[in-house]
Amino acid sequence: MNVILLQDVEKLGLRGDVVSVARGYARNFLIPRKLAEPATPAKVEEIKKHDARRALQEARSAEQAEAISDKLRKTVLRFELKAGPTGALFGSVTPSDIADEIWRTRKIRIDRRRIELPNPIKRIGNYAVPVHIFEEVSVELKTLVVPEGGELTPEQELAMTAGAPVEEPAGEQVSEESEAPVDEAAPAEDEQSEDESAAGESADSES
Repeated sequence: MNVILLQDVEKLGLRGDVVSVARGYARNFLIPRKLAEPATPAKVEEIKKHDARRALQEARSAEQAEAISDKLRKTVLRFELKAGPTGALFGSVTPSDIADEIWRTRKIRIDRRRIELPNPIKRIGNYAVPVHIFEEVSVELKTLVVPEGGELTPEQELAMTAGAPVEEPAGEQVSEESEAPVDEAAPAEDEQSEDESAAGESADSES
């Protein structure tokens, strides 16, 4: 069964994509949750016209693309979402969310498919999201994801400080950094005990 996605669905497609799924999956999950609608010929034609109109607002030359990239380099997108105490989001930031926010804040039209986000952002943190603007023109867009209200718990502050790249979950970065000092501290304790033993032997020999 062909459906039109109304929202980005992980591992399935982006908003506006026409995808083929099992009829039961569409009827029992996607459509009731308003994630998709049946892809009727009229709806598909409407999507094509909409995409064509949007394409006219996108960069159509290298010069236009460079001008857009300069603006985006100076841009920091900010998303506030509900998050748990350790920084995990109740939801996610998707390519369509980023494209919508670029348009809302900068009035720059970027096709959601040109936002190279392999997986949705699911943790608070600082991210550099690759955006392919035109042919060989790309830019890394600074994206800040914070908990709703902007107030951070100590654990969330640690997650923000980690600043993991988009491809790697921030939680894994935090875990690695928190374990590193333990490994480095162990040899220092061994060296201290060896020094104390050496001092004791020296004292015995002198006496």
